[in-house]
Amino acid sequence: MPGTLDDSAKLDRDRFLLYTTGEMGKGKSEVRRPISCIVLAGGEGKRLGTDKGLLRIGGRMLIEGIVEKMAQIGDEVIIVTNSPQKYGHLEVRLVGDIYPGKGALGGIYSGLRAARSEYGLVVACDMPFLDLRLLRYMILLSPGQDVVIPRIGELTEPLHAIYSKQCLPPIGRLLSAGSLKIIDFFPEVRVRYVEEQEIKLFDPQCLSFFNINTPADLEKARSLARKG
Repeated sequence: MPGTLDDSAKLDRDRFLLYTTGEMGKGKSEVRRPISCIVLAGGEGKRLGTDKGLLRIGGRMLIEGIVEKMAQIGDEVIIVTNSPQKYGHLEVRLVGDIYPGKGALGGIYSGLRAARSEYGLVVACDMPFLDLRLLRYMILLSPGQDVVIPRIGELTEPLHAIYSKQCLPPIGRLLSAGSLKIIDFFPEVRVRYVEEQEIKLFDPQCLSFFNINTPADLEKARSLARKG
C-alpha cells in the first residue's frame, strides 16, 4: 500500500527506535558498528567560485560541519581529494584518487579502498543538512548488505550511502571500462533501499540530500541554517 512501510522496514524501524529510546538492553552494539566515513571533496564548484567544501555556512566551512558529524558516528573520517593542502587543517585522513578524473564513482572506489573498516559511509562535501539519526539507521541496516542507499520514488542517493568492500571488484570493472554511472554495479551486489517512508521518520523534509550546486542553492542553505 502506498505510503506505508512493509513488514521488514517496520522491524528495522522498531529496532532502531528501541535503541534510540534506550529500551533495548544491548542496543548500543546494534548501531555502533565499525564504519569508515568517506567524504568526497571533488566538487570544484565552478559556478560558486571555489571548491564546494570550502564554502562558508553558519560561520564555518561546509566541510568542517560535515567532518564534525561524521566523527560522531565513524571510527575514522577520510576525505577523498586531489588537493590535500586545502584540508590539511582537519584531523582526518586525506586520500587521493586512484582513478583521477573518474568522478564520484572513482572517489567512492578510492575511499573504500583506503577504509580500515569493511563498510564505508559515503557522503558528498556539499551536503550541509546530514541527519545523524538517518545515518545511524542506515548503519543498523548494513550487516548482510553491500549497499544501503536511500530511494525516493525512482531517485536514489548514491552520495549518501553505505558501501561494503565487496563493491570494490565490480566498481573496479566499471572504472576500467570507462563506465561512471554508480548504480550500474548494483545488480552484482546485495542492495538495501531505504524507502521514502523510512527516510521521513527521521528527516521529514528530506534535507539530508540537499546539496549545493549554484549561488541560489548556497543562499538557500544559509537561510535554512539561520532558521536552525
